[in-house]
Amino acid sequence: MDKLVEGEDYYFNTAGYIVLTESFHLKKGACCGNGCLHCPYNYERVSEPRRTELLARKNTDDNA
Repeated sequence: MDKLVEGEDYYFNTAGYIVLTESFHLKKGACCGNGCLHCPYNYERVSEPRRTELLARKNTDDNA
């Protein structure tokens, strides 16, 4: 993978942590199973019951 670009592949949240973007995950090509905030793969590798919780939160955020 090429060098990461701030604002395209990641950003810093208010706590100062690096957050990987949907663009980064799409370039990566698959869900890693960590429950990433911007996972475009519907958390397919995240174990239950956490996967269901993350999907519910994502659906709530999308409808807000």
